[in-house]
Amino acid sequence: MFTLKRLIVLLLTTLSLITHAATQINVVGLFSNKALITINGGSPQSLSAGQTKNGVKLISANSESATFMVEGKQQVLKMGQAASVAASAGPANNDPVSLYADSRGHFYGKLNINGASLKYVVDTGASSVAMNSGDAKFAKIDYEKGEKVTLSTANGEVGAYLVKLNTLKIGTIILNNVEAVIHEGGSPPYVLLGMSALNRVDMKRDNSIMTLTKKY
Repeated sequence: MFTLKRLIVLLLTTLSLITHAATQINVVGLFSNKALITINGGSPQSLSAGQTKNGVKLISANSESATFMVEGKQQVLKMGQAASVAASAGPANNDPVSLYADSRGHFYGKLNINGASLKYVVDTGASSVAMNSGDAKFAKIDYEKGEKVTLSTANGEVGAYLVKLNTLKIGTIILNNVEAVIHEGGSPPYVLLGMSALNRVDMKRDNSIMTLTKKY
């Protein structure tokens, strides 16, 4: 029995180490908006700015250095440099989250609503989070039980429903009971991350980077 207990402890310890293993990256080539790297000792692979591979995202690069986002942490490396970035032991929903603008200045990304992964765009002009009925069904939102309203849009009046989202998660930030508007049909094509969510975070923009920090 003692031996069995020791085996169980060793197994749990090993699993914990695997879960929290560090991500190792090595820069072997630098170019304008591109970097050639190895991840965890693998074969060299090319990353373009904004691209993510094996949990490593290239933010920017030039002939001198490259900026990566690894395990939620920003890392700047020069040619030939390597880094080992440990994973966080667990999510802390008040940790800042960084968003990166595309070439047109829009902030797109992936969020989770009720556990469903959906693409979003930050829209400070929208009073509430908004999504189409197809995305709502994918997120298992029983929106037809919400308050039915009629909205005036550039394309005329459309039917919609006011609901509360149980959970909305962006990176490590988790918001509960978020007001949302569900549009019947396929518009908007992405979830509009509107002010019913953004009012609950501090937003700071530095050129192409927007940092969100949860307030409540």
